[in-house]
Amino acid sequence: MKAPKLVTLSVAVTAAALLASAQAAGKLEIFSWWSGDEGPALEALIKLYGQKYPGVNVDNATVTGGAGTNAKAVLKTRMLGGDPPDSFQAHAGQELTGTWVVADRMEDLSSLYKSEGWASKFPKAVIDLITYKGGIYSVPVNVHRSNVMWYVPANLKKWGVTAPTNWTQFLTTCQKLKAQGLAAPLVVGENWTQQHLWESVALGTLGAQGWRDLWAGKIKFTDPRAVAVWTMFGKVMDCANKDASSLSWQQATDRLLAGQAAFNVMGDWAAGYMTTTKKLKPGTGFAWSASPSTSGSFMMLADSFGLPKGAKDRAEALNWLKVLGSKEGQDTFNPLKGSIAARTDSDVSKYNVYSQSAAKDWHSKQIVGSMFHGAVAPESFTSNFGTIVDAFVSSHDAKAAANAAQQLATKARIGM
Repeated sequence: MKAPKLVTLSVAVTAAALLASAQAAGKLEIFSWWSGDEGPALEALIKLYGQKYPGVNVDNATVTGGAGTNAKAVLKTRMLGGDPPDSFQAHAGQELTGTWVVADRMEDLSSLYKSEGWASKFPKAVIDLITYKGGIYSVPVNVHRSNVMWYVPANLKKWGVTAPTNWTQFLTTCQKLKAQGLAAPLVVGENWTQQHLWESVALGTLGAQGWRDLWAGKIKFTDPRAVAVWTMFGKVMDCANKDASSLSWQQATDRLLAGQAAFNVMGDWAAGYMTTTKKLKPGTGFAWSASPSTSGSFMMLADSFGLPKGAKDRAEALNWLKVLGSKEGQDTFNPLKGSIAARTDSDVSKYNVYSQSAAKDWHSKQIVGSMFHGAVAPESFTSNFGTIVDAFVSSHDAKAAANAAQQLATKARIGM
């Protein structure tokens, strides 16, 4: 009479083991360039995902360096080789749609937006960036501001200067600081940070509508107004450190904090670095203003994740996207990242004073898209623009740079 009980117990144990094995069999590969100082924000998202989907083994596949330049190169190899990650980071806008969506490599997520009720939760300007021929192709997890100038209030007070509000004032302030022995009042880093600076100079020189017209093809890069961008950029770079190519953006920020420079123009992931890694208090340990001549504009970029066709773990990837697009997910990630939520119903009380000010500006300033960070320019343009910047920094030949940029724009079919 005991044998059936043992058989029953054995069957029950085996079934439980098989169920546990099945639950642990789920996998998800997340591909991004968020590592190092940007890692804690991503890790918080992965932790939240794990709480909601505990049976999934998450492979946090990051490729470091170059604000995503290295990661994009690896991604290209994998996508073209038929080995896509389950979900990958891409800037909302032309970086995604102009590369992988037009090549029919991404799934349309419109049904996910409908089931999750997201159409009313994200601003139209953001959804427009990730829409192509009526389909929606990624989930934005944040909004960053590109046109921010950072400084340390105590240092400016010590030097007897204030944060300049336009580029002409900036150049005057630069000379005052040089007269006091500060050789490089502006700190910049490797090539991509100089491209980042260029777009703030361009926005300040052209204005919001002029910037839009440039990417719509209504203003050519050879137009005198666009040539003037390079002239001003050269003057601004004359205020910068000569060893820029050897510095990462974090190392450039470190020089600012150490008092070796007065200003740095960088996106607001720098706020995440200064608060999360450096443990500084916004407003006292560091402060900010819109980059000179751009106070009326919010130059935006948004990090987003999509679903490649052929993803090995499609169900897990869809659940990952649900977490990213949720209010809880966005309010878990962004306070650590230095960005603000892409959703309109974010709980701003969870954010620091910088992010609260950015959220206010997001709703009140003119919104324009970033060039370098993929919102308004296709990768075929941005991947080669750095070469033009390098040549200009060496030669300061504004007309040559403008001509080269126009040739690149024509090849990338900008405005066509």
